[in-house]
Amino acid sequence: MTSIPLAAVTGADGFIGSHLTEALVASGYRVRAMVQYNPFSSYGWLEALHPDVLEQVEVVLGDVRDPSSVRHLVKGASCVYHLAALVAIPYSYRAPHSYVDTNVTGTLNVLEAVRAAGTPRLVHTSTSETYGSAQIVPITEVHPINTQSPYAASKAGADCLADSYHASFETPVVTLRPFNTFGPRQSMRAVIPTVIGQVAAGKRTITLGTLRPTRDFTFVKDTAQAFLAVGTAPAGQVVGRTFNAGTGGEISIGDLVALIGKVMDTSLHVREDAQRLRPTNSEVVRLVADSSRLRNATGWSPSHDLEQGLAATVEFFRDPVNLARYKTGIYNI
Repeated sequence: MTSIPLAAVTGADGFIGSHLTEALVASGYRVRAMVQYNPFSSYGWLEALHPDVLEQVEVVLGDVRDPSSVRHLVKGASCVYHLAALVAIPYSYRAPHSYVDTNVTGTLNVLEAVRAAGTPRLVHTSTSETYGSAQIVPITEVHPINTQSPYAASKAGADCLADSYHASFETPVVTLRPFNTFGPRQSMRAVIPTVIGQVAAGKRTITLGTLRPTRDFTFVKDTAQAFLAVGTAPAGQVVGRTFNAGTGGEISIGDLVALIGKVMDTSLHVREDAQRLRPTNSEVVRLVADSSRLRNATGWSPSHDLEQGLAATVEFFRDPVNLARYKTGIYNI
């Protein structure tokens, strides 16, 4: 009898992590899911998963900042997906030390645990923010790294650690660099849930930061499939390499608001809120992905266009039970 393979996921209680957990179970995996320890016995967004999915999920309370927690997590896993991170850019201006602790030291702990356990594959999560504002469009993986926030710097540091472990110890790590992922369960710190959440709560004048930057938005189910693609592809095609995951399309925040209004059949007005603006030299003006390396190595490509993804996200936020989880009337840093 063939045993069911085990995948381990850090950050499984979060937005992308919970969707990846679902995708792994749907693909025939058991999942050991790390949830950051808390005294409320909260499993985060894992609690939104169907009971049939949760039957295949072993929830482990722990912390990537603690080496013993990570060693326990990775034991026996055929692949480790490392998503745990502090991700809010505005909060990184206030608490940069915590970003180094979680994003850099946490990644070091995962690398050390995988190295010690002889884990066959580690998928490390990067971010398009490490590129800063696009100097070349579309952005390929050889684009210069230009970290314009403490968050981006902490993620670039983690990426360098991952690269160094592959070079120094032949750790079988592959780095996935998603561009702006969106969809159900995303926090209000991101622009799409900020707009949709405010509208779903009855507002027609939306409070935002600058409308000028452009982004490459990828629906979360497609991002989850990108993780699966690099986690299961033959080692020679992906290990030791970095891959962008994006659609190759871009839209300004202003045009995005108009499109959300169309999807929600609502006329929207925008009021700029100064506290939502990044420092001038920290604003990333343009991000758009070239994902041809990922497509050529694994066959991955997005299955949802922006409007389809927005429709699914709107449906999620219009559910009163889901909307009640959010604080739509404040600036969620």
